[in-house]
Amino acid sequence: MGRNSRKIDILTAASKIVSDRGIFNLTLEAVAEQAGISKGGLLYHYPSKEALVKGMVEHLASNYQEKIKNNAEQDPVEKGRWTRSFLDVTFNQSYENKDMNAGLLAAKAVNSDLLEPIRQAYKNWQHEIENDGLDPVKATIIRLAIDGIWLSELFDIYQIEEDKKDKVYSTLKSWAEE
Repeated sequence: MGRNSRKIDILTAASKIVSDRGIFNLTLEAVAEQAGISKGGLLYHYPSKEALVKGMVEHLASNYQEKIKNNAEQDPVEKGRWTRSFLDVTFNQSYENKDMNAGLLAAKAVNSDLLEPIRQAYKNWQHEIENDGLDPVKATIIRLAIDGIWLSELFDIYQIEEDKKDKVYSTLKSWAEE
């Protein structure tokens, strides 16, 4: 097993713990057990809880950025491509493992400075969206609506019904094509 896939296994285990049992149950011992490795093996990759949470956020941010960038580059229509890509990836192909989003919750609880990779990603996306050929305010409203749905699901505040979510998606998509 490669070093990288071992790291992903560890991040997946950590995310599952936060998702299933809550942030306060995120310990290095629990993660090692969940990942099926020794604590020493875990410490080799992530020498502290902070390093582990930082890894969770960095992994999520880079995965998300890569998908949005690839999606935008494949869109043949230049106007609105970043806005549509952000919409499409968030709705349809955000991280396969929804638990991985829990890394953001863990970062906020452990040390909010660890959110820096996702803050930087958002800064970049906002710049791309505002310079996408669409009205920048309208494009920002589309992004905020997408974030609202994503965050309400992340925090398990409100789960919008699938058919309504589909209608919201298609409405936002049509606004990103005008």
